[in-house]
Amino acid sequence: MTTEGHIESLERRHRELDRRIEDEMSHPSHDDLYIAALKRKKLEIKDQLTRVQANGS
Repeated sequence: MTTEGHIESLERRHRELDRRIEDEMSHPSHDDLYIAALKRKKLEIKDQLTRVQANGS
């Protein structure tokens, strides 16, 4: 996978996690632990994205 393709993939996963977090939080009986796990995963992806972008420039 090219660097641009990898960046696009990470950005897509980041957006999808954001949507899942928003969807989960919209439920009155949302699961705080699940939301925290999604947020951790989103942060990991953001860190990966930052590293890839820094190495690609």
